[in-house]
Amino acid sequence: MTDTQTIPASPAEPSGTAPDTGRAGLRPAIPMPQALAHGLTIGGGVLTAVSAYLSWTYSSQFPGDLTVSGYPGGLQWLTFTAGLLTAVFGVLAALPRHRFRPLPPGNTAGAALLSAVGGLAVTWFTLIAIAVELNGLVNLTTGGWVAGVASLLALLGGLGLTRSATSTRCAPTRQEWLQTLYAGGGLLVLGLLLKAAGSGAAGLTMAGGGLVVIVRLVTVVTRYVGPTPELGKGKILPRWADILLIVLVLAVGLEIFAYGVDTPYWQLFVGFLTVLCFGLWAVSQAGLVRRIGEVFDRNRALAAVGGFVAAGAFVFVQQSDADATLGVNLLIFAATALGLNVVVGLAGLLDLGYVAFLGVGAYAAALVSGAVTSSVHVTFPFWAAALTGAAVSGFFGVLLGAPTLRVRGDYLAIVTLGFGEIFRIVVSNLDGVSGPNVTGGPNGIVNIPDLSIFGFNLGNPHTILGATIGRFANYFLLMLIIMAVIMLVFSRAADSRIGRAWVAIREDETAATAMGINGFRFKLLAFALGATLAGLAGTVMAHVNFSVVPDPFVFSGPVPPNSAFLLAAVVIGGMGTVSGPIVGATLFYLLQAKLAFLQSNELLIFGVALIVFMRLRPEGIIASRRRQLEFHEAAETAGGAGTGATGSGGSAELSTAGA
Repeated sequence: MTDTQTIPASPAEPSGTAPDTGRAGLRPAIPMPQALAHGLTIGGGVLTAVSAYLSWTYSSQFPGDLTVSGYPGGLQWLTFTAGLLTAVFGVLAALPRHRFRPLPPGNTAGAALLSAVGGLAVTWFTLIAIAVELNGLVNLTTGGWVAGVASLLALLGGLGLTRSATSTRCAPTRQEWLQTLYAGGGLLVLGLLLKAAGSGAAGLTMAGGGLVVIVRLVTVVTRYVGPTPELGKGKILPRWADILLIVLVLAVGLEIFAYGVDTPYWQLFVGFLTVLCFGLWAVSQAGLVRRIGEVFDRNRALAAVGGFVAAGAFVFVQQSDADATLGVNLLIFAATALGLNVVVGLAGLLDLGYVAFLGVGAYAAALVSGAVTSSVHVTFPFWAAALTGAAVSGFFGVLLGAPTLRVRGDYLAIVTLGFGEIFRIVVSNLDGVSGPNVTGGPNGIVNIPDLSIFGFNLGNPHTILGATIGRFANYFLLMLIIMAVIMLVFSRAADSRIGRAWVAIREDETAATAMGINGFRFKLLAFALGATLAGLAGTVMAHVNFSVVPDPFVFSGPVPPNSAFLLAAVVIGGMGTVSGPIVGATLFYLLQAKLAFLQSNELLIFGVALIVFMRLRPEGIIASRRRQLEFHEAAETAGGAGTGATGSGGSAELSTAGA
């Protein structure tokens, strides 16, 4: 049953802040005096952070060596971070906002709760992992139990804080409980049966059952905390303050990215993702993401330049060849995803064979780069080879699009899927036996020489600013420059008359045609531009890998780049945006790189990740305002109606359903 509670209208808030939902909100899940709730949240957060300096286990066999007291190691650093965030947001939630105007303008109580949930998740994940790896809870020391109890205290305090007025009924319905029971319980039973049969998929199946329950709990937390507060414009800071904030945010972002790339074992990477997701969610709830976004919007040129400088600094922060290799391949994947975003995100055309254009660019560049096994005995400088790869890919984009873009929807998807498979089969047979010797067949084109640009050989290590930059770091910097070009082309095209025509076609091609837009011509242009950008990325890929073979250019596979991973990166990252596909590509590439222990089960995890994101964030991680309204139109309407229903009588009837 849903209770209601009459809440007096709160006094006027300072300009640019959300309503003081910490003083007039919904009934918390655990009713208690607010002073006690704040004390538990702050104290639990501080104790959680302090517990990271204690020993958690007797054995050093668990990764990260958590046997040392006085200095955190491995996953303990993540517990320390989550506990610190919980304490900070708990203090901010306890302070009266009308007296402290510089406070974050959003839902600080919700931010404290989210940080506490993240701390609880990473702490108990670590404790359970220790018990599983070392065969028993007996391997936990007093410090481990202190960390577990402290994270529980912080969560209890967060559940006692007053809820936001924008939160909704969070308890799942009977149907939702049954769905969770059937799905989670079914997978658990299946896992037990597979374990009894001696199948290696038993653990993964049972983990899937646990994931179903976790998704349901995250849904409950989402409803309990409520949506991100809608804030007005904040105060405009001095220019020097804007610059300082941009530098600080970029430095923190670089450190977070470098830490994630350098995680040496899968437990640490899972914990890192957990704390990162809940931490960003908490910062967003507090309104800080909105305020930081305003600063970046006021200084777009400076922020863009600073972003690329910070990305370039990655090679100085991480001087490991393994990390540099992962970084350059990630950039190639992200650049290709951004090219696909032109086709899917702007023009709304479903292309299931897009990775073939990456292959066309790679093969074209390999043929003219002086490779020993190349059938074309010429050697172009890099700029000419890059233009050749991009032009040939663009030509194939037009060649594919001209006869097929008059069909729509599923038919177009089937045609593009067929093109991708035809490309792979053709290059596999151009080996001099089944056809003319052009691509080397299954063996591909090998021994592609390293690039030399203005006498700067990218294959040799160089010393820059006192740091030694290796081969893959050199290619990382080159790919970063190409990435800047691709982002510039995408953003300029999206903001142009052509970009607006693509969006019109995506929304309703019939209406766009009625308004005088030549749908076929603009769709063909989207195909050509998307293929050209993919071909440009492919030219670097050929030199980074020393060879080009047909195997990677498939629709789906355990290792990117492939069309399925590229499409997922665009959709999950945020269609039609510049940063969305880059974030999506980073996430999916790191998942397959860091969870390599899954081996042949990577595609299953890939599918589960898609389901989770479609359930929790269907508009994408970084979504445009249009996409947010499309997926949350009902919530926006309800929110508007709720606002309008709050009359001038000075009170409002608000739902207070508990957890």
